[in-house]
Amino acid sequence: MFDIKEFSKDYKVIRLTHEHIEDIYQLCCQNQLYYQYCPPFVTLESIKEDMLVFPKGTTLEDKYYVGFYKQNKLIAVMDLIDGYPQKQIAFLGFFMSDVTIQNKGIGTQIIKDVCEYLQNKGYISINLAWVKGNPQAKHFWLKNKFIPIKETTSNDGHQVILAKRYLKE
Repeated sequence: MFDIKEFSKDYKVIRLTHEHIEDIYQLCCQNQLYYQYCPPFVTLESIKEDMLVFPKGTTLEDKYYVGFYKQNKLIAVMDLIDGYPQKQIAFLGFFMSDVTIQNKGIGTQIIKDVCEYLQNKGYISINLAWVKGNPQAKHFWLKNKFIPIKETTSNDGHQVILAKRYLKE
């Protein structure tokens, strides 16, 4: 069980619920480039669905759909799965920051803080996938020490790059 308050040293981290859907939608709909590579475009309904989706072999209790807030403004959304695909590995299913804070190192700091938290909890790696061809995603994840492992097809049919960041050096 994660203590999400410890995911960040600089931001208030809360578990997102249906009452936050409008904030999530406003953040996501500004990120046009993401949805060019990963359609369909975000809707209020797709956010509700995403909040309840988790990988086979996990439960809703393993899912941490969280928001990072600064002065009551949602600046990033993260969907983190505990123990997937196996124990001591976390899977980052979704991460998006507000366009107004992009390219300022804030997203990188959030990822660094979450990785430090997981490392301190004994996790060996954090895995994720980005849609093949998305230059922004590729640049961000490579910059944040994620190593491409293989190309595969996601559950929704997108060609993706599965990547891993080792937490123990």
